[in-house]
Amino acid sequence: MLVKINGSAVYGVDAIPITIEVNWMNSGKDPMIVGLPDNAVKESLQRVESTIKTNGFDMPRTKVVVNMAPADIKKSGTAFDLPIALGILAATEQLTNVEALSQYVIMGELSLDGEIRPIKGALPIAIQARKDTMKGLIVPAANAREAGIVNNLAVYGVSNIKEVIDFFDNNESGLQPVKVDTRDEFYYSQYDFDIDFADVKGQSNIKRALEIAAAGGHNAILIGPPGAGKTMLAKRIPTILPPLSLHEALETTKIHSVAGKLPEHATLVSKRPFRSPHHTISDAGLIGGGSVPQPGEISLAHNGVLFLDELPEFKRTVLEVMRQPMEERRVTISRAKVALDFPASFMLIASMNPCPCGFYNHPERECTCPPGAVQKYLNKISGPLLDRIDLHVEVTPVPFTQLSSLDKPDGSAIIRERVIVARDIQATRYKDTPGTYNNAQMSSKQLKEICIIDTVGQNLLKAAMHKLNLSARAYDRILKVSRTIADLAGSEQIKAEHLAEAIQYRSLDREGWAG
Repeated sequence: MLVKINGSAVYGVDAIPITIEVNWMNSGKDPMIVGLPDNAVKESLQRVESTIKTNGFDMPRTKVVVNMAPADIKKSGTAFDLPIALGILAATEQLTNVEALSQYVIMGELSLDGEIRPIKGALPIAIQARKDTMKGLIVPAANAREAGIVNNLAVYGVSNIKEVIDFFDNNESGLQPVKVDTRDEFYYSQYDFDIDFADVKGQSNIKRALEIAAAGGHNAILIGPPGAGKTMLAKRIPTILPPLSLHEALETTKIHSVAGKLPEHATLVSKRPFRSPHHTISDAGLIGGGSVPQPGEISLAHNGVLFLDELPEFKRTVLEVMRQPMEERRVTISRAKVALDFPASFMLIASMNPCPCGFYNHPERECTCPPGAVQKYLNKISGPLLDRIDLHVEVTPVPFTQLSSLDKPDGSAIIRERVIVARDIQATRYKDTPGTYNNAQMSSKQLKEICIIDTVGQNLLKAAMHKLNLSARAYDRILKVSRTIADLAGSEQIKAEHLAEAIQYRSLDREGWAG
């Protein structure tokens, strides 16, 4: 008997429908899986056989052929165990109601005793199932809430294969679809942070720079000695960024779902991601890769923050592969038979010591580095990469008087309100420009139309360009940052003071900064 069951395979951040065809034949012995399966899919036959026998069913002694169509697309992973097992039971007439079986998308990994384990990519699979107008989706219980955020689709979470068999044998009864109040859960947890900018004593100029970065979506680098608070400040940036929209949350959740980074029983990602990879990370780990490409750290940071601590310690090749994704806000991973796009719209926040010993330009401690070491250390970061970082911020140690002060600085909630107001101005400005949402994303054409400066501003910028020997890209960055500063001030025009503040955030471009 020939049986067809609906499955799904995840490619990039989307899913494609896969049909699992199972045919029980009267001749031959060994079961066979065809349709370009990888080793994990081929090994499913052993898990399936153990599951079938452990749960009191018969594994056919004659040949069973499993075809996974379309046959020219590589199938990978363990999520096809459950549909293959159900297909074998239906093909050998141990499972009735085959017609109902074909109206559902069914995915899950099996243990040897029939327990159903979590899978990757449940959310894009659910979105594809709804698009294909399926009656329902059956996934492991641990993935049910994740898939359940897709409306107009009945999602059933199951813990054991017996539950699935009983569901179809009892005319699709016995299981209740999961119900998730997506909006309520999403908005409830958006403002729940364990950290706050109010915890940071002093550093008002650094907080100002990070507020500008958050308001315009700008990249920033923090340069300062050990213990000055660079990491502490960077970790609090998500607390001042505008809350995710539902569309952004869905995009972010899809990426984390595909990568298997969502916690069990999770729903939508409600807070902007903050990714902080170690400096030993590989090229593929940062931008994504693998034989079946998976998202890397820059994609996991989509709509959030990518924090690179101790930037010069990263391998130069790793940093250089970021340059194109930073401009295009997406990364394309190409292989011989497939090319996949992953979104990568993130804020880059980096930190570094000013020199190998860490105390160059320190107000109290002397730098012990030999001559030329500071410039050599800085040269580990390429000029083109530094050009793509809008704000260069020098972090100085906090004096005792500020550390021991009882004054309460502005907390994240207050700063966030100012950032949201500036972002609302930008949302109105770019409402007719698809793909542009903040000042950092302005194109060259938009820059000429939006960042208009008066004669005083032009003379100031001309002097800065000449003195600092800035590149054309740095010129654009200064204009974008000054536009954000003007937005925070509620000014329609970019004034000379806005430009002056933006210019001062090009510390590493200053001649003689590194000695």
